[in-house]
Amino acid sequence: MIQDFIQSSDKMLEREETLRIERWMIPNPTSIQIDKTLKEAAQVLDKTDIDCLPVVGEGMKPVGMVTANILINSFLHGNEEKSVVTSISEENFFIVRSSDSLLDIYSLSFKFFAVIDDQNRLVGIISRNEILKGLSWYIKELEHTAESLNVILESAYEGVAVVDETGIIREFNEAYSRFTGIDKKVAVGSHVEEVIDNTNLNNTVKTGLPERGVVQYIQGQAMVVHRIPIWKNDRVIGAIGMVIFEGVTELYRIYERFQENTIPNKQEQQSLPKKRRESRKMTLDQIIGVSESTSTTKRIARKIAKTNATVLITGESGTGKEMYAKGIHHLSALSTGPFISVNCGAIPENLFESELFGYAEGAFTGAKKGGKPGKFELAQNGTLFLDEIAEMPLMMQTKLLRILQEKEFERVGGIEKYEINTRIIAATNRNLKEMVKAGDFREDLFYRINVIELPILPLRERTEDIPPLVSNYLYAICTAYQMPVKSITPEAMSKFVHYHWHGNIRELMNTIEKLVVLVDGATIDTHHLPEVMIDKEIMKKAPHNEQTTLIKQEKSLGNEREKVLIKRILKSTEGNKSKAAEKLGIHRTTLYQKLKKYKLQ
Repeated sequence: MIQDFIQSSDKMLEREETLRIERWMIPNPTSIQIDKTLKEAAQVLDKTDIDCLPVVGEGMKPVGMVTANILINSFLHGNEEKSVVTSISEENFFIVRSSDSLLDIYSLSFKFFAVIDDQNRLVGIISRNEILKGLSWYIKELEHTAESLNVILESAYEGVAVVDETGIIREFNEAYSRFTGIDKKVAVGSHVEEVIDNTNLNNTVKTGLPERGVVQYIQGQAMVVHRIPIWKNDRVIGAIGMVIFEGVTELYRIYERFQENTIPNKQEQQSLPKKRRESRKMTLDQIIGVSESTSTTKRIARKIAKTNATVLITGESGTGKEMYAKGIHHLSALSTGPFISVNCGAIPENLFESELFGYAEGAFTGAKKGGKPGKFELAQNGTLFLDEIAEMPLMMQTKLLRILQEKEFERVGGIEKYEINTRIIAATNRNLKEMVKAGDFREDLFYRINVIELPILPLRERTEDIPPLVSNYLYAICTAYQMPVKSITPEAMSKFVHYHWHGNIRELMNTIEKLVVLVDGATIDTHHLPEVMIDKEIMKKAPHNEQTTLIKQEKSLGNEREKVLIKRILKSTEGNKSKAAEKLGIHRTTLYQKLKKYKLQ
């Protein structure tokens, strides 16, 4: 993708080179010496059928211009025998160099330009007509290039930012906008240091040195980026910054795949990834998803991780709440400490207190000698994740609230107080506000744990995430079972996207695992899917080869919404396309492109 961008940029620079005056001038024009008469000048003009005649002195150096209007006026006043020097035009005459650009002279008010070389000799002439021809060509090419660059930028999965020589952002695509949470309209025109964390693009334009595959921390997350300077006429005029990997753990996955394909020893191949999986920490970049919702949730989680604020993660069962909790822990100041997870719904009520706070020696019959530390103690200088906190008994809710307020606790049966330096992350799949109203959850505890809420949408509301999730789990499960990686047909993928997924990602993983085990061939098709995923009525209406995937249906529906929006905005601006583009938050060229796409006048 970055090669396409650079190639498009190079083409734009090449087009600017074609604006040099030497490309558009009339070369080697007929001229007249300074000692000739106006009558002789008229005779030359009559033979050559041109509108102006350069007057040159010694060494072919231009000194002025004689036009047909000047000659007619001279003849009417009987001055045809006078020297051309007496009537040369200076107001409509200007000297330029062949290496100059049309962009440098188009705003000048002169009608004619004499073009000279490095020795100041006349080599051509150029009038307003030639200038307009050159600029018309350039504008058409520029619009085409701008449209191409816009398509490249907005179709890129990676974040791309382009700065000028002063470090001001000139291009900022939607992928980067989703990741940083900064609107494209705000980013463009701002200095790059104000928008992107730990950027070095401002130095790239100063040094001209490219940097490929370097690690940059953006919102606390390690990213692999390229920084490429843009050169023109032996100087840097800007730079391109591009996020290659949203987190270095993706590199580890690539490395694992490389090992699996190159290491011949199967036993060694099996043991290495397992060991690495055991030691690897869960990070936010391992959470798979390309939807705007997932990008926003990950961005907010990165911001949360920078503080020690208590977090409440909400969402249906199976949406990945614990993965987000581990990701926040990994990016926090307590990342070197332990991550302790407690499922509040799996602990018997009579054991709850001792599980959370531990017990002292002799606290009860059968108590372990020396006592036993609880989860709070084990999570010291780390993170305690209280999953399914809505299932916590009311009595324990009271004790938890006191501990969160006082930052200390005692073991069951003990008198020694333990200070805690532990971050609390809670999660629930229930509506705690409704539980508070019903008296099933303490209101004061709710507000204590709900300092920052991180909601996670169910999978059915972010269907764009389903194809990459299916692809990832297909590969992972096939690899785990030492089977050739299976593929999935577009029709089957449509059913995956269309299915409701009550169990969310957990149900998706189980379904894929079942298919990997039971499907004998290398391809998973619609008829392999569980009965509950197949809509028989739709299958009957459309032949197999005419079925439209849900992805295409969604795209078509999105296009129709966009078309209606553009029509409404155009109506509100009374057809003014510049104002419409501004209201839509897109470039005018992009608007023209969409008008053409939807056949809107």
